[in-house]
Amino acid sequence: MDWSFWLEEGETVKWEGRPAPRCFTFRNWRHSLFGFFLLVITVYWQTVAIELGMAYGLSYIAWIPLPVLLAALYLSLGHLLLARLEWEKVFYALTDRRVLVLRGMRRQRLHALRLAQVTYFQLKLQAEELGTLRIHGDASSRPLIFHCLENPRGAADLLEEGMRREA
Repeated sequence: MDWSFWLEEGETVKWEGRPAPRCFTFRNWRHSLFGFFLLVITVYWQTVAIELGMAYGLSYIAWIPLPVLLAALYLSLGHLLLARLEWEKVFYALTDRRVLVLRGMRRQRLHALRLAQVTYFQLKLQAEELGTLRIHGDASSRPLIFHCLENPRGAADLLEEGMRREA
């Protein structure tokens, strides 16, 4: 990844990475479980609504469960497809001054946090060499999340070193 467009004058990249594709895609798997449950119920509801509409000659009844059916399809499978498509455009970097997250489906957006603003970070391991790094800044900034990093301890060590240097 060429970070030159996103870097400030004299800033250098110390570490860069990307999320592991399978982990990034399935990080919200609980949504899919709920989505499949909702999908089964909604398909039944849709079937009953179509039959009622035909029996009573009221075609609009068949359209009532459609928004819930679409939401169930998104929760069961749609968010997985979108996450996989988004993965191709997700990049992380630690520079000598900032923490950078580049993401976005249609157009990429840069989310940055100055090392001087970082108050703490959390490393949540998902496997022995796979983890998510959540970086918190001051109260005015949202936390930056490095999802599904392979060998996350290297990034965490560099972040800790950068925080010490900025303090």
